[in-house]
Amino acid sequence: MSQQQRALEIRRALLVSAAASHRQALAQHVMPWRAPLAIADRGLELLRVVQQHPQWWLGGLLVFAVLRPRWLLPWLQRGWVGWQLSAPLRATLLRSDAAQGP
Repeated sequence: MSQQQRALEIRRALLVSAAASHRQALAQHVMPWRAPLAIADRGLELLRVVQQHPQWWLGGLLVFAVLRPRWLLPWLQRGWVGWQLSAPLRATLLRSDAAQGP
């Protein structure tokens, strides 16, 4: 084995060792975020399910409207205000998605 190959082998071993220690350090730094990120992942999954099955939340809203009609109007008002306030954000997200392309 030539000296150049031996030097490359040693360099590779050092890099592999450094990468392993970096992975361990990263894992320790990420550990406190594990539970909050898991909750966020569940929330995103719920959002995807709701987006894929709008009939579920519409059905829930209908049941709510039948069981508690007096409470429905304030919630509809809040929802409408929330929808209006989120319009600029949605427009920005749509523009950024369109700019990125497929």
